[in-house]
Amino acid sequence: MARKEPSASIDFIRAIIEEDLRANKHGGRVVTRFPPEPNGYLHIGHAKSICLNFGIAQEYNGICNLRFDDTNPIKETTEYVESIKEDVRWIGYDWGDRLYFASDYFEQLYDYAVQLIKRGKAYVDSLSQEEIRDYRGTLTAPGKNSPYRNRSIEDNLDLFERMRAGEFEDGTHVLRAKIDMSHPNLNMRDPVIYRIRHVTHHRTGDRWCIYPMYDFTHCLSDAIEGITHSICTQEYEDHRPLYDWFLDELNTPCHPKQIEFARLNLSYTVMSKRKLSKLVEGGHVSGWDDPRMPTISGMRRRGYTPAAIRNFCDRIGVAKRESIVDMALLEHCVREDLNRIAPRVMGVLRPLRVVIDNYPQDLVEELDAPYHPEDPGMGSRKVPFSKVLYIEQDDFMEKPPRKFFRLAPGREVRLRYAYYIKCERLIRDEKTGEIVEIHCSYDPQTKGGWSKDGRKVKGTLHWVSAAHAIPAEIRLYDRLFTVENPTAEKDSEFTNYLNPESLKVLKNCPVEPSLGGASGGSHYQFERLGYFCVDSKDSSNDALVFNRCVTLRDTWAKILKKQQA
Repeated sequence: MARKEPSASIDFIRAIIEEDLRANKHGGRVVTRFPPEPNGYLHIGHAKSICLNFGIAQEYNGICNLRFDDTNPIKETTEYVESIKEDVRWIGYDWGDRLYFASDYFEQLYDYAVQLIKRGKAYVDSLSQEEIRDYRGTLTAPGKNSPYRNRSIEDNLDLFERMRAGEFEDGTHVLRAKIDMSHPNLNMRDPVIYRIRHVTHHRTGDRWCIYPMYDFTHCLSDAIEGITHSICTQEYEDHRPLYDWFLDELNTPCHPKQIEFARLNLSYTVMSKRKLSKLVEGGHVSGWDDPRMPTISGMRRRGYTPAAIRNFCDRIGVAKRESIVDMALLEHCVREDLNRIAPRVMGVLRPLRVVIDNYPQDLVEELDAPYHPEDPGMGSRKVPFSKVLYIEQDDFMEKPPRKFFRLAPGREVRLRYAYYIKCERLIRDEKTGEIVEIHCSYDPQTKGGWSKDGRKVKGTLHWVSAAHAIPAEIRLYDRLFTVENPTAEKDSEFTNYLNPESLKVLKNCPVEPSLGGASGGSHYQFERLGYFCVDSKDSSNDALVFNRCVTLRDTWAKILKKQQA
């Protein structure tokens, strides 16, 4: 089996796979799996694993399974299962008919545990959880054997069967592998492989009251499914000897190779499910799909695209050493994709009223405006132009500094697709003195935004006709945290670094009428303002809501230019 697209430079995981293929290991097969635990929503770190496992399977004409490691019924729900399936599909991958659950194998895993007991390689321990922890030892001190370690095989089989039958309360007994309590690797010091939990499972109901531990379940599920390369993150490197021990002791017909890579850490956010859950439960965000969250559902709602996320995962690649990836790179990938696919429209976030004094009172012109300057195939729309308009407050200054090229008293600017206008006078609020209205004149000879006499202006402004504007709610998102690594200080609560400015909501923002009825999830570039997405949850025909995906300013593009220079 050959790689579809050979590369002169491949990462270390693909190098291992190609060497295995040359040696005809596993009969030339490549079988991977994406094995999430259904105890929360997936985040961008999981997206990296999804792209890696499914991507490798595609490249080497292999297959990739989707398997849920659902061995902890206390934290797992059907809601999480369905959200994970939706996320994997949205990113662009399909597992076909290979949807599996560790709970599918509970009977087989139980039989494997019985085999270990019969071989004298597992025993029922009656120490408490605290005692097991104390007996385990430390990194510098060996552990000590449990007083129950030498129970007879017959007693262990009897107790384990009675554990399954529900005779004992939670925490009364556990089943442990019998390895070596003085092993330098703490994971090899008689790890627990089954515990009692009288909890209803989201798939098996109350058929089981003992559940296998992750380390025991994971490797055997891989073997049952015929996985060839078990790709996981770096924190499981110390678990690899245990992974191999179970497979060797049980002499499974398939022995997958575990390969570890560095997990993704993204700046200005957290990637721990526990911490993300704390943000949700503490009301710091509106839910798992809050557009500020690094969850895939949050990014989807914010307006990030599957292509952008796949491109991001491809660019960061895989490595063995952990590092923090700059959020700006992810935003750069989002801009690249949205620049290609998003229609251009006009909306005003902080409106300032403009009256064109010499424009006919009842005249409304329909000006032609293309949806994309580089893609004629997107077509165009008609934008109404009338006597009263809205422009951005930031596009006017009464006393402009040098290099301010937008509207000011006596200055002429271009209105996008429309005319040149010149500021003639100002209207102020009588109480506050604030400018509330600008009166301008327009040059009818500049239709389309170009002067027939050749005169030029430096400023071009976006605008919306006041009479035809549709009011919209605009949500402006910023980094969720104020520091690059919120968990760097071990003794400090990470929520102390939450950014109070991470969300700003602007009401009644005028947008052009072509956006009426825009469907949830639709992307647009608001000219000069950034890329926006119609909120898939809160937006409706009666109340338009837009989330800003990213701004137009691209710091990462500037970094790349400097590097290339």
